[in-house]
Parts: sequence; structure tokens; C-alpha cells
Amino acid sequence: MQVTRTILLFSLIILYGFYFNSFAQQIKTELKDLSKGADVILTGKVTQQTSSWNENKTRIYTHAKIQVEEYLKGNNNGSSVIVTYPGGEVGDVGELYSHMPKFKDEEEVLVFLKKDEKNSSYKVFDGEDGKISVMNDPKTGEKITTSNVQINSIKAQIKSFVND
Repeated sequence: MQVTRTILLFSLIILYGFYFNSFAQQIKTELKDLSKGADVILTGKVTQQTSSWNENKTRIYTHAKIQVEEYLKGNNNGSSVIVTYPGGEVGDVGELYSHMPKFKDEEEVLVFLKKDEKNSSYKVFDGEDGKISVMNDPKTGEKITTSNVQINSIKAQIKSFVND
């Protein structure tokens, strides 16, 4: 009985290690793809959001102004950028789109952006995967993601992918 428990425990530990190693590898691959595909990568804070109808009044778009803290790739020589994404509220009408990023006022973010060919704004590259929320770790004061990964570690990986 004891031997069976030991084997079971050992097996679970091995599977647990493989799972997290695989998970870490998947995140690294996604980060590489995002880094290579984005025109601009930056960290910053959402300072303002406005929603409006498109010209035909068939869709609502929200325009989020992000005060740039640091450019990791690209640079529009500005201290802020406008990110446009589908959805939002105008009057008493609201639209919500799945797999699209959603921003909050005063939210700190790391975003992977694509230049919009029609105007001077940007779109988040690869939908909701192209936006990472950043917060301060209450224990250490360091900036981390919502999945508890240090932002400096992610930024270092992004810079290495961009410089390859």
C-alpha cells in the first residue's frame, strides 16, 4: 500500500512538472509570435476612453488613450497612443465582442499593437492575447501580470525576440 502511494505521488509530481514546463514553453512561443507580429509594443497607463458609432452607425468602437511609459518595439515619437477596439457604449446602446481586449481607466498595460492602415490609431494585435494587464505586487512592490509573472521578465523576453 505504501509503495503504491509513493509511486502515485511520484507520478503526479512528474506530470505536474511536465505540465508547467509545457505551459511555460507555450507562453514563450506566444510571446515570441506576438513580439514578431506587432508593429509597436509598449507599456503604459490608460488615461481616457471614448466610444462612438462608426460612419454607418452599425458598430460601436472605443478609443483608449494610453500614456506611454516605455516603448519595447517601434516608436511613434509620441508620449501617448490611441488604441481602437470594437465594442463599448454610446447612450443606452452597448456592444460587446468576444476575444477582444477590454481596457479600464487608469489600468496599467503591456500591449502589442498593429498600425491601423485607415488612420493614425492602433489596434491590439491578436485580440485579447495582445493585451496584458499590469499591477503592483502588494508584497514586493514590483510590477507583475495578473498571472503573477514579473513584468521585467516579460519585457526582457520581448526585447530578445525583437532583437533576433
